Parts: sequence; structure tokens; C-alpha cells
Amino acid sequence: MKLLPILLATVATANAGSFFQQNGNGLVEFVYPGRNVGPEVPGENPMHFCADPSGDLAVIESVNLLPNPPVPGATLKIDATGLLKETIAEGAMVDITVKYGLITLIRETLDLCENSGQVDLKCPVEAGKLILTKSVDIPKQIPPGQYTVTANAYTADGVPITCLTATVKFNIG
Repeated sequence: MKLLPILLATVATANAGSFFQQNGNGLVEFVYPGRNVGPEVPGENPMHFCADPSGDLAVIESVNLLPNPPVPGATLKIDATGLLKETIAEGAMVDITVKYGLITLIRETLDLCENSGQVDLKCPVEAGKLILTKSVDIPKQIPPGQYTVTANAYTADGVPITCLTATVKFNIG
């Protein structure tokens, strides 16, 4: 999955808003509209799977962000390891949603193969072990607030590759 680092970078740094609800214990928890949030993505990161990832083509073993959480004006380094169960071919897509509070800032669909060069991969991406490293410069001018991003990747046949979501809060100064 050539765009795994792009997905991870997008999820790790995006600007988007989330919905929260109070659970039975009086704690506030994140709820993504229309689906429950799945387990945490292993590693040092603020990410969750959108749902149970057991049926996904990408098995994400770990994602580490430095710094974690991301900081405006800093370079974010993303180290990810995982396994692709099947080759990812032309036609794979990713739906990206970025929210600031309840306001949707970005909603777009990107072709994974067209963007694979950004992570030094070529399409098709062969099944097997993946080790990816990506550095992303985070703009210093990010307005303070809570951002939520969701990246849902799938094959041309609609088979889930992975779906990740994260909420990041940027403070003033």
C-alpha cells in the first residue's frame, strides 16, 4: 500500500472536528459519525482504526510519530511497519475527510497509485512486509483547535485496505 505513509501523515496532522458522547461511566469518548471507532493503532501515535481491522488488507504493526503529538512548525517523522495481505493494484482509492470541530474542511477521494511516488513506492504494491518512513513539515500557521481526520483506503473492488482516524488538538503558541 504505497500511500500508507500519506494516509498516516494525513491522519496524524489533519485538521478536522469530531463528535463526542458521554458513555455510561460519565467519560467522554470519540464517536465517528456513522461508525464506531475501533482499536488504537499500535505505536506512539494518536490514531485509531475506524472499526475492527481484522478484515483489512493492510495489517499495521506499528506507527510511531516524532513528535507525538504533532507540533505546528515542526517536522513530523512517521515510521510505520506492516504487512500487505494482497497486492494493491491500479484503481485503489482513499477517501479523506478533515474536520475542524463540526466543520468539514476537506472531503476528497485520491487515487493511491497516482500518489504513490510521494512515499517512494510504485504501483502495483506487492503483498508482503512494508517498512515506511516519511517526514512531513507541519505549517506553523495552523489555527489552534481540535482537528479530526479520517482516511479510508480501499481497492478498486471495494475491499478495505485500512481506515484510520485521529484527533489532534493544536494549542495557541
